[in-house]
Amino acid sequence: MPDRCEVLPGDSVVARRGGGLLWVDAPGSPALVAALHACLGVSGPGADRVLSALAGQVSSLAHGSASFALVLADTSGGAGTGVALWSGKGQPAVDGVPVSGSSVEGCTLASGFPLGQTLYVGPGAAAPQMPPGVAYDLVEGTVPGSGAVLQLTKAAPSASPAVPAATAGPSPFTAASDAGFGSGAGSSRAPSAAVESGEQTAFWRPEQAAPVLRFDDGMVVTVDEDLVLGRRPDSHELVSTGSARPVPIADTQNVLSSAHAALQRSGREVSLVDLGSLNGTHVAGPEATEWTQLEPGVAHPLSDGDRLLLGWTVITFEQPQE
Repeated sequence: MPDRCEVLPGDSVVARRGGGLLWVDAPGSPALVAALHACLGVSGPGADRVLSALAGQVSSLAHGSASFALVLADTSGGAGTGVALWSGKGQPAVDGVPVSGSSVEGCTLASGFPLGQTLYVGPGAAAPQMPPGVAYDLVEGTVPGSGAVLQLTKAAPSASPAVPAATAGPSPFTAASDAGFGSGAGSSRAPSAAVESGEQTAFWRPEQAAPVLRFDDGMVVTVDEDLVLGRRPDSHELVSTGSARPVPIADTQNVLSSAHAALQRSGREVSLVDLGSLNGTHVAGPEATEWTQLEPGVAHPLSDGDRLLLGWTVITFEQPQE
């Protein structure tokens, strides 16, 4: 399988699971994101049939405004082939050459194409060289991103570990695993020094698992620094001063404020703060049957399994065990 996946900055969605990679730009269509994301676990001989069936639903889900590219990679037989479905601005490219396919219900479907050494998924063509410090490695999950490049690389020799020892100095990515979009501070950091195998460029390897926010549409955001959530959080002062990272949320019902709520970290503790939102920020425990509205500006400590309600968006807070 491709063992390096570098994600470019952007506020669309990039997801990776096993042999699947997804890029989708579908504002106001969480159903499309969820449908495509569900196919990431599908691979093997039946992938083309599954994608063909999904393609028949895409036009109704996306209302003709979505751009997406979904690639399922199958290397179980050693052939290194892929199946892809894309529409709009999204198109896969192998070693810089766009993948071609046949039209299926307004989308394009390709199957059985060789993966090559690099596989790009995103809008337009991949940049010949990504600028340093703005890409990060996506091992698995869903994060904001304007595209992704998977690289097929050989395993590093035992004498050249893929992860530098702790004595090599602090990583420049200690607080930017999901950064690289908006005005986060991660865009100014230089990448880690590459090992001989070339597998360490722009990687972020946390010493311990960070808490995550799991959205109801399948998106997952790592809480590795303070966050501002909302319809357009980039303009909030916490973001503009570099104190927090923006997490934009699609809002077709106009129930979210531009900067709706913030998550603040203090060690392992994470607190939720309503930023004076118009419709309020609500929270409920894992077993609770009613929502509790937060008082604006008052921090509410979160526990593993707590559910957050921002507008109509439900988010689950997950705190890894120590």
